[in-house]
Amino acid sequence: MNRISGEIVDAAIAVHRELGPGLLESAYEACLLRELMSRGLAVSSQVEVPITYGGEIIEGGFRLDLLVEELVIVELKCVDHILPVHHAQLLSYLKLSKRPLGLLINFNVKLLKDGITRLAN
Repeated sequence: MNRISGEIVDAAIAVHRELGPGLLESAYEACLLRELMSRGLAVSSQVEVPITYGGEIIEGGFRLDLLVEELVIVELKCVDHILPVHHAQLLSYLKLSKRPLGLLINFNVKLLKDGITRLAN
């Protein structure tokens, strides 16, 4: 898992170096998806995860921005500041999808290393 998360961070830095801050989240998502795939990683975007509520499965519960190797959730942001609600969002995604690791990446920073948070379930 450390190898995978390291590869994701490396790929995100490559995307940020080329594009810089200030674009829409969807642009970074598309480019990061391509970069990760070019590195041979299995990655899916906008993965729908249903929610179980009252014993019933509710479709369309939420969508993961990226899911890498079926293990690591990557939640992308393009905001001035990461807020506690962004951490809570990723922690909820980890819990509900039963995934062990998540990366919260904010592309709207001067240096991408300052915009990366790693959270474990």
